[in-house]
Amino acid sequence: MSAAFFMEYFVYLLRCADGTLYTGFTTDVKRREAVHNAGKGAKYTRSRLPVRMVYYETFPTEHEARSREWHIKRLSRAEKFALIEKEGE
Repeated sequence: MSAAFFMEYFVYLLRCADGTLYTGFTTDVKRREAVHNAGKGAKYTRSRLPVRMVYYETFPTEHEARSREWHIKRLSRAEKFALIEKEGE
């Protein structure tokens, strides 16, 4: 009998060196942050290094994570910062 494999999906917010925020999706937040900081992540973050992971949420399915990513990307800057602050409470 094989062991069950459980995959987690993440939506994350990075704070770029210029103070902007970047929203993304991944299956490994630590690796993804390292990829961004190596200049191999999204085109948007390449000119805004270094970046720092400031927020993430975990989901059981890719569909749920990508749906949440879509919704977060449509939030205002103030709403995104409120989301980050709420997590820090």
